[in-house]
Amino acid sequence: MMTATESSRPSLNAGASALVLASFFVALLPSRVSAADRPNVLFFAVDDMNDWIGCLNTVPGALTPNLDRLAARGVNFTNAHTAGVFCAPSRAAIFSGQYASTTGCYTTPNYFVSSPQIEALQMSFHKAGYTTLGAGKLFHHPAGAIDQRGWTNFFLRNQIQKETGWPLDSWSQETPVPQPFPASVYNRGQTFKAGLFLEWGPIPNDKEEAMADTIRTNWAVEQLGKEHDAPFFLGCGLYAPHFPNYCPQKYFDLYDRDTIELPPMREDDLDDLPPVIRKQRQNRKKLHHDRLTRMGAVKDAIHGYLACISYADAMLGRLLDALDASPYADNTIVVIWSDHGYHHGEKGQWGKHTLWERTSNVPFIWAGPGIAKGQTTDVTASLIDMYPTFVDMCDLPQPAQTLEGISLAATLKDPSQATDRTVFLPYMKPGEYAVFNRDWRYIRYGKQGEELYDLSEDPHEWTNLAGDSQYDQVKIRLRRSAPTTFADPEPKLNTRKDLVSDGETFHWEKGKGNIKPPPKYRPYTRP
Repeated sequence: MMTATESSRPSLNAGASALVLASFFVALLPSRVSAADRPNVLFFAVDDMNDWIGCLNTVPGALTPNLDRLAARGVNFTNAHTAGVFCAPSRAAIFSGQYASTTGCYTTPNYFVSSPQIEALQMSFHKAGYTTLGAGKLFHHPAGAIDQRGWTNFFLRNQIQKETGWPLDSWSQETPVPQPFPASVYNRGQTFKAGLFLEWGPIPNDKEEAMADTIRTNWAVEQLGKEHDAPFFLGCGLYAPHFPNYCPQKYFDLYDRDTIELPPMREDDLDDLPPVIRKQRQNRKKLHHDRLTRMGAVKDAIHGYLACISYADAMLGRLLDALDASPYADNTIVVIWSDHGYHHGEKGQWGKHTLWERTSNVPFIWAGPGIAKGQTTDVTASLIDMYPTFVDMCDLPQPAQTLEGISLAATLKDPSQATDRTVFLPYMKPGEYAVFNRDWRYIRYGKQGEELYDLSEDPHEWTNLAGDSQYDQVKIRLRRSAPTTFADPEPKLNTRKDLVSDGETFHWEKGKGNIKPPPKYRPYTRP
């Protein structure tokens, strides 16, 4: 765009003008580089997967031979954490490279609507000359939540998704579910229109290829089998093991329900919380965990979750097999991450949305060129570190916005030289957050109170030390790692009023209120 100063300059002759214009438009195009110049990236995301994977040696442990196989090839972070306490803010932070305290995405995913100046991760790869390929739950799953910019190809399973704002609809009409539906004792007899919380059950083994996550994985496998004349960034996101915990029977059969070991819990765990927070958590405990306990269904719910972790692991196995058989095996960085962890009764909770370790701790494994092999590190890392790490390792241009994570490239090259740091995790309102490292976790709920845990002595976070004055200096020191200012929350968008379909794409027109909405797709209507 020409400025007033530019327009007042002497005009160039026609030939010079054409040369300048040509140079300008060439500069706007992504640079073309050969596949040998930069590493490819296989970016594999899972949803709601906590640290119950084999190579992290936790209880109860899931059977994850492919995650373990990847860890043996690379660097396994045992102390990695989310950048947001549920799907929407976590994914917004990962792709924008900025925390909710900067973008305002405390509970919303749409950083690209309110802050279009942010250059998302896939845009930086595109500007570096990468072919950018995406499928599945990389962003949040509702309509209008996918950042469409910078993708060479983003795969959607059916036409209705393309025409209704790109919702993922992982359990839409054509995907298999158990019969009867709903399947779990927690939900039996109810009619669902959305959600499927605390729902689990097996589907027939011969229906595996019809599952949405399998279809997305198979598409990603196909991309690995193609010839690429430029380096590629291939993102594949699974909905599993997010509820509903539906997967083929064979993954349920990997586990004996009766011998599943429950995670560590303590009945009085909520007693030392700040009063307002204690009441909230006690109410949530009564609604979910206490009800499951009365039903004798805690092990059943965990069984479904473990089965779906193993299903997700099998999908990763398909991708690793395809990569190994491809020409790209030696020049591809593989990273696997989960958007956040998950409570299964710990601290009386069932789900995410907390600032405790059960929500924050996630699987995080890297392998490939420039990465040490078979190494494990307990230095504290955050998912927000992925963007700056790729900038370093893939020679991406620095985006317009400031990246708030740190590059892990040096740690990946030699984990033994890494030093620990304190990581920040925003909550759902300005001024609410956690900061933590290997030794301490400090939680602040604005004016509602605080928590402090000595993780070296109390890894389950059972004893809140925040009220003990001997730890005042510890709290002061930890608070220095939190921002001093917090952005206002990003306004929520209304898909019925503000989302506009443009054929097979979409855009948001905030505040119009009179737009004809896209056709409504109701994925959970079942006979």
